[in-house]
Amino acid sequence: MILRPSEIRDMNVEEMRAKLRELQVELARARATAAAGGSLENPARIRELRRTIARILTIIKEKQKGGA
Repeated sequence: MILRPSEIRDMNVEEMRAKLRELQVELARARATAAAGGSLENPARIRELRRTIARILTIIKEKQKGGA
């Protein structure tokens, strides 16, 4: 599931951090499967996870600076 920036901005910082941890665990699991030679259901999922993680981190930083 792709999180849109507007959906992320609707969350509070704690919810963002929880989602971030969840996505990082999923990314680690997907990378481990790929490294072990297993086949992923959706290889593009790794890229999607990385982008969503970056999006969340960016928005958290914006909020901490007082941007939004």
